[in-house]
Amino acid sequence: MKSIFNRITLIGLLALSTGFSACAQQKEEKKETPSKTTKKMEWNKLTPEEERVIVNKGTEYPGTGKYDQFFEKGTYICKRCNAPLYKSDSKFDAHCGWPAFDDEIKGAVKRIPDADGSRTEIVCANCDAHLGHVFVGEFLTSKNTRHCVNSVSMTFVPDKKEQ
Repeated sequence: MKSIFNRITLIGLLALSTGFSACAQQKEEKKETPSKTTKKMEWNKLTPEEERVIVNKGTEYPGTGKYDQFFEKGTYICKRCNAPLYKSDSKFDAHCGWPAFDDEIKGAVKRIPDADGSRTEIVCANCDAHLGHVFVGEFLTSKNTRHCVNSVSMTFVPDKKEQ
């Protein structure tokens, strides 16, 4: 009789401890930090063309982007999340049909090898928006780097003029 009572008590204690453990796990799951999906809700609304390029890794037609032959002083920010990407003093005319920069704002751009291994994609380090591609070894500037960026992936913010 004592043996049966001990078994029932043991089974009850195991069931009770499993229940507490499951409750603790549920509480921990609720404490997780927001995922990129949650952050996505904070991103800017994109036009279908911007989504084709930024989300689906498309490319705008050469020579059609509004920043290709644009050389005002300011900062280029990500169209999707507004993170600063490039300063105007790193922009140059590469005669390639897209805005070209020889340097990014430190930590603003991630480089990802394309699947075919022939090019390196550049994306916003904050939201992974597709920007374009980076090329090294063309000797177009002293930094020997060309970030070839889609205009639709960026918004230009002019420098404030001193009065």
